[in-house]
Amino acid sequence: MRFDLHIHSCLSPCAALEMSPSQIVGRAVAAGMGGIALTDHQSAKNCPAIAECARRAGIGCLFGMELQSAEEVHTLALFDTVEQALALTDWVCEAMPKRVNDPETFGDQPVVTWDDDIVELEWRILAMGCRRTIPEAAEKIHSLGGLYIAAHIDRPNYSVVSGLGTVPEGCFDAVEFSRTADEQAWTAKAQGYAVTRSSDAHNIGDVARVWSEAPIGAFSVESLKKAFADRSVRISPALTSF
Repeated sequence: MRFDLHIHSCLSPCAALEMSPSQIVGRAVAAGMGGIALTDHQSAKNCPAIAECARRAGIGCLFGMELQSAEEVHTLALFDTVEQALALTDWVCEAMPKRVNDPETFGDQPVVTWDDDIVELEWRILAMGCRRTIPEAAEKIHSLGGLYIAAHIDRPNYSVVSGLGTVPEGCFDAVEFSRTADEQAWTAKAQGYAVTRSSDAHNIGDVARVWSEAPIGAFSVESLKKAFADRSVRISPALTSF
């Protein structure tokens, strides 16, 4: 099964407004993905909508967020249920600055229904980090039954390698390479963790441009955790440009 574990919807202030759950699912199905994950910045509020879109399309879906930690590092939290992802959202938001979003500066942050109606504009600035550390986030995410992945470790900003110099031991279930990461150059820096590659899509044309794949049946936290543990995950070739 091929899957893309890092996709942003229109809720992320840096994503295009065309990134509605219905459009994301449609693009993923057309690209032959067996599973996707919605990972907006600091919030899972569009997960209910993509859950319904995925159900209707018959594609596997995980729910979570791209969490910006106190160390200014981007990490991915993935769950089987919307409820787990929303519980993490509450925990993260408790540790975020109570600053009102300025759409002109940071972008719009619409919460939508499965059929693209806007039901809310998230007031908090989701482009900002929170006070939760990586070890704290790892403990919380695992206690909720989720997976914790270090995002785009090869990037010069907001990665564990750029921020901390290495990937901390014992915190993550896997690490992610970006679309353009050279697998040979970066595998040694993965510190023995299993490796994934995901699109980090912010525009509809980027969904599933790269992917990971594994010999799994059900698309779930449990099946991915097993695939990470037995190193059966394979990643697509890197792109030559972002």
